[in-house]
Amino acid sequence: MPPSDADPGPPEGQGLAVAAETLYLVNLLLVPGVAFVILLVLYFRHRASAPALALGHLQQTVAASLWAGLLLILVNGLILWLGGYDRASTWMVLLLYFVSCHAALVLLGVVGLARAMAGKPYRYPLIGPRLPTGN
Repeated sequence: MPPSDADPGPPEGQGLAVAAETLYLVNLLLVPGVAFVILLVLYFRHRASAPALALGHLQQTVAASLWAGLLLILVNGLILWLGGYDRASTWMVLLLYFVSCHAALVLLGVVGLARAMAGKPYRYPLIGPRLPTGN
């Protein structure tokens, strides 16, 4: 079937929104740091001219990535510092915290990616900045 004129196609900025959410997940799952730098480059390159959908997803993923780094690196360091390296209970708390926090952050990223693929805005609960009132 040929495309009809009634089908408006994907929303403006959807590709950039999907790329931002994908980079958030790649940062958490595959190449931490490298994907975050690419996400920052994407954000700084498009923050002034991106459509509202893309800008919202870019802002959310940058903020969520910063929070993820804080929650996964600094809190784990604090657990080790307070508990000591030689106590089994410290390692048990550290592993439980890391696995549950990391899984929650990945789950939020998957929901964000699904929303971006649907062309809808998304706010990361608790860690995401507020969306503009129009969304």
